Amino acid sequence: MTTLVHDAAAEAIARHAEPLPPIEDDAFGACFDRFADARVVLLGEASHGTSEFYRARAAITRRLIERHGFSVVAVAADWPDAAHIDRFVRGRQAQPYPADSFARFPRWMWRNAEMRDFVHWLKSRNDAAADKVEFRGLDVYSLAGSMRAVLDYLDRTDPEEAEKARARYACLTPWHEEPAMYGRIALMGKKHGCEDAVVNQLRELLDNRLDYLGQDGEAFFEAEQNARIVRAAEQYYRVMYRSSVDSWNLRDRHMFDTLVRVMEHRGAGAKAVVWAHNSHIGDASATAMGWQGEFNIGELCRRQFGRDAALIGFGTDRGTVAAASDWDGPMEVKRVRPSRDDSWENCFLRSAGPASLTEWRSPGRDDLRRALADTRLNRAIGVIYRPETERQSHYFDSVLADQFDAMVWFEETSAVTPLDAEAGSGGEADDTFPFGV
Repeated sequence: MTTLVHDAAAEAIARHAEPLPPIEDDAFGACFDRFADARVVLLGEASHGTSEFYRARAAITRRLIERHGFSVVAVAADWPDAAHIDRFVRGRQAQPYPADSFARFPRWMWRNAEMRDFVHWLKSRNDAAADKVEFRGLDVYSLAGSMRAVLDYLDRTDPEEAEKARARYACLTPWHEEPAMYGRIALMGKKHGCEDAVVNQLRELLDNRLDYLGQDGEAFFEAEQNARIVRAAEQYYRVMYRSSVDSWNLRDRHMFDTLVRVMEHRGAGAKAVVWAHNSHIGDASATAMGWQGEFNIGELCRRQFGRDAALIGFGTDRGTVAAASDWDGPMEVKRVRPSRDDSWENCFLRSAGPASLTEWRSPGRDDLRRALADTRLNRAIGVIYRPETERQSHYFDSVLADQFDAMVWFEETSAVTPLDAEAGSGGEADDTFPFGV
């Protein structure tokens, strides 16, 4: 461990940081029992391509499921792709990763060996239990996949209504594989928006709710959510070129609303674990994001659930990461630069040991909260990593005491292992470029 210098934050971290055992040790998950009283435990990541973050979240989630009754795992992935995994782990589909799932950039984010191992554990657990844990996707990008899912559902359930739905969705059909182009054309005034069509389709689906629920309630829930995604995605791609703040907020509002809807569908007492980037699960109001008008899932969960939401960030100093240099580029294993001296990561480097949990949610930690109430830089690596412009591309200001309830620290980390060859998908950049979070 690097020699501690005189710094109030680093000294407070040194007093409170609890060494963590190896991730594979059962004792690792047990260190997080203190958060089991929450209804929603949000587990972050400082990058989308770090093995330790995936494996640690899996270990924590296993513990929360096995010992504390958590029944939903919700991740920042597209709903139709996550539905393949959900059907697999609940015994309704033979494989979790068909060729067309998680096919768009960045494939490695969910098609990796670390994720596969967790999915197969969840399948084994569900096979042996009556209360099947769900696996759900929260994101908004699946315009084409969600349109297909709605039409497939109606083809099976109500062929006459399916033809009407095709007519409504025809407005978006020319752009459904490249929805960013629809937004660009709409912005330029060359295309009348399709908002009315997608809203009317969702309304029609809801008007027939009672009939559809009587046939198959689970299938209707999935179709309804896909219709909501089409509506949200149409709006998202219309606003993404006008305002990055509005598009970010629309996306995180959609993810939060989806989480709440999934928990309500699960029933009273549902408890969820959320996997998403630190920039989504940390409270945005304590960061430069919030200071420019953006909110996120973590902030919305705190508003909705109060202390029943636990926000746990993850951080590292150095190592390797799976990331691309440009949007839609190939995956590379890149070297993560050591953290800047003026960053929160550097505070943990100087005081938190090789692997540790530091939390300030419990009583009696006011000294730690005060010490973490400064504003310092915080690093965020998404699916794009550009070490040559790291300060501008990957650091932002935050007040750690209010951003999270705890920090999981790994001094050195390694890249995830992709399941298959990585290549670009040919799609346009979403508004998360260049951070990709």
